[in-house]
Amino acid sequence: MDKRTVLITGGSRGIGAMTARFAARQGYDVCLSYRERADAAEAVCREVEEAGRKALAVQADMAVEADIVRLWEEAIGKFASIDMLVNNAGVLERQAPLIDFDAARLERVFRVNVIGAMLCAREAVRHMSKSSGGRGGVIVNVSSIAARLGSPGEYVDYAASKGAIDTLTIGLAKEVAAEGIRVVGVRPGSIYTEIHASGGEPDRVDRVAKRTPLQRGGQPEEIAKAILWLASEEAAFVTGTLLDVTGGL
Repeated sequence: MDKRTVLITGGSRGIGAMTARFAARQGYDVCLSYRERADAAEAVCREVEEAGRKALAVQADMAVEADIVRLWEEAIGKFASIDMLVNNAGVLERQAPLIDFDAARLERVFRVNVIGAMLCAREAVRHMSKSSGGRGGVIVNVSSIAARLGSPGEYVDYAASKGAIDTLTIGLAKEVAAEGIRVVGVRPGSIYTEIHASGGEPDRVDRVAKRTPLQRGGQPEEIAKAILWLASEEAAFVTGTLLDVTGGL
């Protein structure tokens, strides 16, 4: 395609921001959502524009369906079409065993990580489906190695939410393949991003790095490159697949 556009949820920091930067270098225009950090989102947009591509930042809470619908409306309004969705937005509560969880915590985690991601995928299918006049596209769901490891004693709720994303990836890929849409997932390991501070341990990656066969934590750019490969023509025969980028875990 001579023009490509990516929509990245949670694009103001970490993996989402890095994916925006790398996507721009590969010729994508970029729409990104953010919940609170307008300054950070605008800074990422400036970097995209400095790379010669168009950018749009939209404030949207992935826990609110109306915000998700509006996000897509604004993205389509500016770019006309979206070729790739990176379902990246996610939340993490403070480390605790399950016995200390309450329903409010579970609702916060699942509303963003699962319901929000599914609603965003719904909007992508509505706009990308060939039967609806779209030209197809790619949905990349950002999961986590926690889906396989379970995160015992820390955040099994987050791990369970990412397990749901894995299942979404497999099922939706089969559902929309005939519509020209590929659905894939990437499962990062312990990556140096700000999300660990939300769990109450900003330096968690350093603590767990030695558990990995490669003996280190990962960098956001390593995940961004995996995402963009999955979305590329080089991966045109890949769908329903989950790619672990974990240092060997």
